[in-house]
Amino acid sequence: MTKLFPAAALAALILGPVGTAQAADVTFAIGQSGDSTMVYRLGTQFDFGTLLTHDIGRLTGYWDAGYTYWEGDETASNHSLSFTPVFVYEFAGDSVRPYVEAGIGLAVFSSTELEDNDLGSSFQFEDRLGFGLRFAGQEVGLRALHYSNAGLENPNDGAEAYTLHYRLSF
Repeated sequence: MTKLFPAAALAALILGPVGTAQAADVTFAIGQSGDSTMVYRLGTQFDFGTLLTHDIGRLTGYWDAGYTYWEGDETASNHSLSFTPVFVYEFAGDSVRPYVEAGIGLAVFSSTELEDNDLGSSFQFEDRLGFGLRFAGQEVGLRALHYSNAGLENPNDGAEAYTLHYRLSF
């Protein structure tokens, strides 16, 4: 069952939401968890457009669907799928535009064990904060991700990941 999880995750990311007319962006990320486990993430994004515009920038957002592999030994590795609406404030600029982002979404893990943490349940909330630069249909940035079941189950050790990401727009 656990070996089927990565294949199902990849298929979900490739197919994306059915019936979407807009192009999807793709993000690759690498980083570490709070306990120094390597984290690899593949995601796809669908912009939901500009929400507010003014002289110093604009508020936009996107839907993010991601697959994350948490590398570890046989008992510490894990896989997760997440889906998060993300709000982005993009500062005005000609060729390079700095941005900050924040979002809260849902995630499901293949196991309730991650490193020395007991997540309490496979269902988790994903909180994210990030910042970076957008330029020429690309983006690079840093992101902090926190996973917790919000106390719905005990224990609720939670987990964090800190990643460097690259996003390519099509």
